[in-house]
Amino acid sequence: MDRGQLRIYLGAAPGVGKTYAMLAEGRRRAERGTDVVVGYVETYGRPRTAALLEGLEVIPRKTVPYRGTTFTELDADAVIARRPQVALIDELAHTNVPGSPTVKRWEDVERILDAGIVVLSTVNIQHLDSVNDVVQQITGVPQRETVPDEVVRRAEQVELVDITPEALRRRMAHGNIYAPDKVDAALTHYFRVGNLTALRELALLWLADKVDDQLESYRADHHIAGTWEARERVVVALTGGPEGDTLIRRASRIAERARGADLLAVHVTPSDGLTDADPADLARQRSLVESLGGTYHNVVGDDVPTALLDFARAVNATQLVLGASRRGRLGQVFSRGVGVTTVARSGPIDVHLVTHERIGLGRRAAAGREGLTRRRRLTGFVLAAAGLPLLTLVLTALRGRLSLASDIPIFLVAIIGVAMVGGLYPAVFAALAGFLLLNYYFTPPTHEFTIGDSDNVVALVAFVLAAVAVSAIVDLAARRTREAARARAEAEGLSTLAGSVLRGERALDSLLERLRETFGLVSVTLLEHRPGAPLTPDRQRDPHSWRIVASVGTGPCASPDEGDVDVPVGDELALVLRGRPLRAADRRVLEAYAAQAALALHQQRLEEESEQSRPIAEADRARTALFAAVSHDLRTPLTSAIAAVDSLADPDSAPTDDARAELVTAAGDSLARLDRLVADLLDVSRLQAGTLGTDAQPLAVDEIVSNALDGLAPSDHHIDIRIPDEIPDVLADPALVERILVTLISNAQRRSPLDHHVLVTASAHAGRVELRIVDRGPGIVRDRVSRPTQRLATEVDHIGAGLGLTLARGLADAMGGTVVLEETPGGGLTATLGLPAVAPPAGPPPTAPDTTDDAVAHPTGVDPASDRRSDPGV
Repeated sequence: MDRGQLRIYLGAAPGVGKTYAMLAEGRRRAERGTDVVVGYVETYGRPRTAALLEGLEVIPRKTVPYRGTTFTELDADAVIARRPQVALIDELAHTNVPGSPTVKRWEDVERILDAGIVVLSTVNIQHLDSVNDVVQQITGVPQRETVPDEVVRRAEQVELVDITPEALRRRMAHGNIYAPDKVDAALTHYFRVGNLTALRELALLWLADKVDDQLESYRADHHIAGTWEARERVVVALTGGPEGDTLIRRASRIAERARGADLLAVHVTPSDGLTDADPADLARQRSLVESLGGTYHNVVGDDVPTALLDFARAVNATQLVLGASRRGRLGQVFSRGVGVTTVARSGPIDVHLVTHERIGLGRRAAAGREGLTRRRRLTGFVLAAAGLPLLTLVLTALRGRLSLASDIPIFLVAIIGVAMVGGLYPAVFAALAGFLLLNYYFTPPTHEFTIGDSDNVVALVAFVLAAVAVSAIVDLAARRTREAARARAEAEGLSTLAGSVLRGERALDSLLERLRETFGLVSVTLLEHRPGAPLTPDRQRDPHSWRIVASVGTGPCASPDEGDVDVPVGDELALVLRGRPLRAADRRVLEAYAAQAALALHQQRLEEESEQSRPIAEADRARTALFAAVSHDLRTPLTSAIAAVDSLADPDSAPTDDARAELVTAAGDSLARLDRLVADLLDVSRLQAGTLGTDAQPLAVDEIVSNALDGLAPSDHHIDIRIPDEIPDVLADPALVERILVTLISNAQRRSPLDHHVLVTASAHAGRVELRIVDRGPGIVRDRVSRPTQRLATEVDHIGAGLGLTLARGLADAMGGTVVLEETPGGGLTATLGLPAVAPPAGPPPTAPDTTDDAVAHPTGVDPASDRRSDPGV
């Protein structure tokens, strides 16, 4: 029996229309004569979705008792027994009630597929295992119902049901997704524009990766080796030379011109692992590629053009960026070079040969291939000078038993031993000495430097050539072994350094300590040239020209000359090592550490400058807002008071008693308003100076709202209070939080139309309580939000006194809270006061499952990312 096909409707968030699209497809197939049944569909009371169920056969759900409550689940056995052609099954990631035959609904779907039934299902992006942690980071909500990515990737078809965040929020505001009493909580939490935009991007990227996988699978199944330009992919080849930065930036510009293009950097390493590429340069270039949004790859190959093109074709690259050859003119005569060879073999891949400053300067000599030490060479010569005569004495004693044919290989073995100890030159000396000893003592006529038989001439000449050749091979193998060991040590050091970078370890002391431990040094010091110190030739020895930035170990160096090794880092820094001299081959690792130390120092100073400038920036923003607010708010009451006083003092006006009383009242009100404004200014000044004291204590939310309402001026607006009973207490200063609420509610009353209520509601979310004041006024004036020179009141038409909003935000910040302004869907403004919640006392876990539908809109205690109830087993 053939396995059934799986088609999945993928959505970025609840409410985008996945179930609707699935049911619409089911109806289309049923109208064409296909046998379609509904295995499980949740309509959430949405009439348009429910209308699509009419006329479709629905398989009855099975009931599962759990903790005294009865739940309904998909009856997979009934679907299999019915054996339709197509089954519609909603919510693929759903967790079944404990006691069900399977734990997850996708496992039921697998059984139905194995029965040869086609399944249409739905899933949201937040329920995929691979993005579960990312969604929690974005929304602050852990996802308890998940499905393995592999289950969705195996689906024959995955269709994205897409809708813009703004359209989804409008759909929510119109009541097409959740009940009206749950709309506000949903819009201000999970369904914020930022959350929806991020989830939509995750869904698009995940689906794009699946499409890529499908394309690669199709190309592989049909043996298509050519490049298909479905998406621009730019590959830049790096040699590890200094021209790499130029090539990366050029490739990045090429990728930017084709929007959505991928940037990939590749370095080809020889199969023996020995390369002349500078690890420090490669590490820096890798960081540059990743900072530009690209990826870095390392491939192994002895034929560089072939390795590059194989990699480019494997990733379906459309363009390849290479540097022009660094070979000189003579080198180009004997070899065309990597660039020309790659162009000739590239086929449909466009190859860009980029000029750079290293053209024609030749390649650097391979680093780390210095010869043996002088002691090893001397030991080899001594071994040859002493060992060969001793060997001659032994073989002379055995002359009757051994012939020249046996003596020659014995001498050859001795020469190989010399080569392994002292290298090539002692071995060549031993080969020539062996030739003479064999000629004099063992070749007839003996004790003469003549050879009587021509066969012996050939044998001795062949002995010399073989000895020299074998010695060269042994010497090369020994060198490669030492180079491989040294490269391994370098790789381990660089790997440790790269690991510290990836983990974000940029503290100077830990970096220098790691370097000290790696090379067994006494101390490591990072020095910086003092500003203003003369740049004299003797500055390396002058301690007064340098200052110690960081140091580990005992006895820090005060100048580069005091250390055993110093590594300059630009013109201003030097890494100084004390303890023992290091080989020149270790220089590359030291330069990598030095570059990372300079980066860590730069990062540390940027953080310090950021911390130092933050209070100044905050003060500047507050001062700008104050000046802008005062320019208007001071003028209005002053003008009113002056006008009233002038009218009273004018001898020609002669006002009536009622008019006089009205003028006195107007002057008093204006001066009282001015008094409040001055008090606000003083409080803002205290906030800026950090002298405003707070007395945070646990407060009941309903009590602080009630106290704030008592402090409001009389108004014709009706205030609708919706504070759930289960809202936890908040930690705040009672006087300050009341003052904030009075400001926000009074502003909402002032701007909201009389025929619309001002809504005050609250919800708990991620350890915080949010009080929302919702009105239906003009809303946010977006063209003024970005103008710091505008009076702060012009951020929103609601805020009549910009100073009041400034003070409200400052008071909230002083208590660890926030004041955020957002548009109310359908028009108006929502001012949200966020305060830390008081942690509830520990208690026993709940004994009944959570059966709340539409968990996204519920204010507390449920999974806001599920289309359905939360996991009843949790």
